[in-house]
Amino acid sequence: MEIIHLSAECYPIAKVGGLGDVVGALPKYQNKLGHVAKVVMPAYQTRFMQENEFEVVYDGWSKLGFHNFPVRIFREKTNKLGFDLYLVHISGLMDREKVYGYDDDTERFLAYQISVLDWISQWEHRPDVVHCHDHHTGLVPFMMAYCQQFRNISNVPTILTIHNAQYQGQFGWDKLHYIPPFDLWKSGQLDWRGAINPLASAIKCSWRVTTVSPSYLDEISFRANGLEDLLAQERGKSVGILNGIDNDVWNPATDTMLEKQFSIKTVEAGKQANKAALCSVFNLDPDKPLYTFIGRLVGEKGADLLPDIFYNALHQANGDINVLVLGSGDPQVEGRLNHLKDVFPGNYNAYIGYNEQLSHQIYAGADFLLMPSRVEPCGLNQMYALRYGTIPIVRRIGGLKDTVIDIGDNGFGLCHDQTSVWDVNHAMGRAYELYLDKKKVKEIRKFMMQLDHSWDNAAQQYIDLYQI
Repeated sequence: MEIIHLSAECYPIAKVGGLGDVVGALPKYQNKLGHVAKVVMPAYQTRFMQENEFEVVYDGWSKLGFHNFPVRIFREKTNKLGFDLYLVHISGLMDREKVYGYDDDTERFLAYQISVLDWISQWEHRPDVVHCHDHHTGLVPFMMAYCQQFRNISNVPTILTIHNAQYQGQFGWDKLHYIPPFDLWKSGQLDWRGAINPLASAIKCSWRVTTVSPSYLDEISFRANGLEDLLAQERGKSVGILNGIDNDVWNPATDTMLEKQFSIKTVEAGKQANKAALCSVFNLDPDKPLYTFIGRLVGEKGADLLPDIFYNALHQANGDINVLVLGSGDPQVEGRLNHLKDVFPGNYNAYIGYNEQLSHQIYAGADFLLMPSRVEPCGLNQMYALRYGTIPIVRRIGGLKDTVIDIGDNGFGLCHDQTSVWDVNHAMGRAYELYLDKKKVKEIRKFMMQLDHSWDNAAQQYIDLYQI
């Protein structure tokens, strides 16, 4: 089976969040099952593009509204990621350093989608499945089904995976002319509440819809930023498949980003060495429990509450705990988190920004990882933490609920029900009591590290879904 994954992100080429990790791993595991999975994504100006070898597989022209533009598609030569990688180069639109955040993002991702379909429609054969990820590729199912110039691939099944329903890519009807010609009677397939909504269109037009955890599929029936009714209508073709993690990348026994590699047998010494290295860099005490947060500093992650959560916890602990933050996002939250460095020197620190190596080091050296999310479709950070023997403190929501069981229920994590300062502080207090029970912590760490959250099972579930 030949599977084409379309995505705005793919690790290690370009990653903003969990989407990049998923698309960087799922195709590799599908290939291991004997299929041919490929990724086609925009060619951003990233280090990966500059440091690897590519060959041109397509030169052509595409059209966005009244504007014709040249398209060049590159293929990475060595298959170093475990799957064929294709990068779509569109001069002036996709060849930028950042993935998102530009005023013309609508035009950028529409041009990318049209270019991909122009290319695929010229193939001598047809792929078995086109798998679209999030709204940046959300108009592909519509265009394949209804645009005249893609009629020859209209029977190719399309799958939509919703990584986060909060982001939908809406734009006005004044840009309808960007979409290649189609029967205007089909305009309703684009519309949701008076705008062209790529995510809504993909939900309507794709053959199957998946979410990245079973619990998230249930939750978006009542919390999907305006798409609740549509998702309820299309529930019959929808399924929740829990994301996995790439065990080749996230393996403490082979991870070259760590101060000291470790296995289940050497977890105590390994974590202590990595914790000591972290504490040395960030002026913290390695003999105290280390609480951490890794992620985007946005409301979805509960990050706006972190300054108050950490202030209360550090004040009440009276110097008995350490806190380390890695992330970026809301400038006001960044400022408040930075301010805590002056309030609690020696017990608190923060790295504002993105640092892949530091994230690996924190997973390896921390005692606890906080995820007080308001929305968490799947969550990968808690799975990374489990793999590295770090105990997660999570809210019971989405994929967090599907992957973390509270120690009070004979589990291995610390769970709370609300994204509130009180709930998180209470969970942190329970974590401190657990930390004092060294024997229990050792047992939990060894149990967590044996949990299998690899992509093997999820990859097969997607293959089964494609058999439609």
